[in-house]
Amino acid sequence: MSVLPPPISGFDFEVPILIVGAGACGLVAALTANASGAEVLVVEADATPSGSTALSAGLIPAAGTRFQRDAGIEDSADLFAQDIQKKAKGENPQALVDLLAGHSGNVIEWLADKFDLPFTVVTDFDYPGHTRRRMHGLPSRAGRELIDRLRAACEAQGIDIICNRRATSLFVEGDEVRGARLDGPNGTEDVGCAALILACNGYGGNRAMVRQFMPEIENAVWFGHDYNQGDAVTWGQALGAETLHLGAYQGHGNVAHPQGILITWAVITQGGVQVNLNGQRFWDESHGYSEAARAVLAQPKSIAWTIFDNRIAGIARQFQDFKDAEAIGAIRTTDTVAKLAEVTGLPEANLTTTLSEIPSNGPDAFGRNFLGEPLKPPYCAVKVTGALFHTQGGLRVDQDARVCRTAGGVLPNLFAAGGAAVGVSGSGDSGYLSGNGLLAATVLGHIAGSAAANDMKEEHGHA
Repeated sequence: MSVLPPPISGFDFEVPILIVGAGACGLVAALTANASGAEVLVVEADATPSGSTALSAGLIPAAGTRFQRDAGIEDSADLFAQDIQKKAKGENPQALVDLLAGHSGNVIEWLADKFDLPFTVVTDFDYPGHTRRRMHGLPSRAGRELIDRLRAACEAQGIDIICNRRATSLFVEGDEVRGARLDGPNGTEDVGCAALILACNGYGGNRAMVRQFMPEIENAVWFGHDYNQGDAVTWGQALGAETLHLGAYQGHGNVAHPQGILITWAVITQGGVQVNLNGQRFWDESHGYSEAARAVLAQPKSIAWTIFDNRIAGIARQFQDFKDAEAIGAIRTTDTVAKLAEVTGLPEANLTTTLSEIPSNGPDAFGRNFLGEPLKPPYCAVKVTGALFHTQGGLRVDQDARVCRTAGGVLPNLFAAGGAAVGVSGSGDSGYLSGNGLLAATVLGHIAGSAAANDMKEEHGHA
C-alpha cells in the first residue's frame, strides 16, 4: 500500500466518487450518493461483493424505528447512545456515538422504504448490553442476504461495481486525494476521482497488524474477510491522518469447530452455558460474545462446548447459520446428561455437577443472573472455539465521515466508514455492543455517501 503523486501521463479514466470496498458499507454509500444524483464507481478486491458482512448475522441495531414501534418497543437514540457508551466504559468519542445512534433509525427506514429491504426486529431474545430490542434483520437473519439485497439494489440503480480490483495505491496532491491505482487480472488501472470513500474494513486479516495491536487474539480463528488488510490505516498514516483505538476488535466465542459456522449467541442469552473440556463452566457468559473469544481461547486446546436445550434451539432456528450447523451435524442432541457426556466426550460426573448447579432463578457463582427456564432434556451441544471477526479501531472521522488529520482539520475529499473508521467499541474487545460493526458500516456509509454527493453538487454549482 502506497501514496503516490498523480500519474504524469494522466488517469486511465475518471469518476466523481470512487468507493473502495463492496461490503455493506460501500454499497450503502453508493446507494446514498447515487440517490443524491452523484455518479459512483465501487471497486471490490474479491470476485463478488461480500466483505465481513456476508459472514455475519446481518443484524443492524437502530433506535426509534417504526419496526420497533410496530413490535411495541419504545426506544430512543439517547438510550441507544447510553447503551453504547456503557458497554465501552465511556471510552468512545461522544460525538461519534451520538452521530451513529442518532442516524441509525433513519438509515434503516430509508433502506426499507427506498429499496424494499424487509427488516423486522428480533423480538424473542435480548442481546447483552442492549436495554431495548433494536436488532433489525432480514428474513434469513444472515449477512449474505443483506449483501445480496444491497447489491441487487445497486444493480437496479445502474451503479457500477467492478470486482477483482484491489486498490493498491492512492494518488495524492497536497491534502487532496486525486485517485487510486487498481490491480486487476489484466494489470493495473489508474482511476481519477473527485472524492474517495474508504469502505475496505479493518486489519483483522493482516496477521502482523493483529500481532502488533491485539496480541491476545493473535491465535484466534480469523472469521472475517481475507482482504481486510489494514489498507485504510496504512494510507491514512501516510497522509497524517489520526487513528484511534487500534487495539479494539470484535471477537466471538461461539464459532462451531471445526465446521467454522457462527452459532447465534441466543443459545447463551436464553439460558445456555459454556463448559471446557473438563465439563466445567469457566466464566460469566452474560458479558457478551466478543469477550467470549478470549475466555474460550484460554481454555484447554482453545475449545469449549456450548450447552443448551431444545427450547433454545427452537429460538435459534430463525438464523440460517444455526440451521446450517444442524444440517451438517455440528449440533448434538441427546435425551440424558449421560448421553450428552458420551457424544461430547466430556466427563459425565463433572458435566452432571455443572448442569445441576445452574440456578433456575438468581445469580450463580460467576455472578450471572439466570431469569428463565432451567435447561431440560432434550439437551443440545455444539463444540466451539474463539474467533476474530473484525477490528474496531481505525481512522478518526468528523460528522461528515471525512478523515481527520493528526495536526487538525480534515483531508477534505477522503472519507472513511465502517471498519476503515474507528468504531464505537472502546479500546479493546469488551466494549463491543452487538451490531456495532454493521451500525458503523451502514450509518457512516450513508453519511459518507451523502457528504461526497453534496460536494459534487457544490463543485458542479461553482463550475
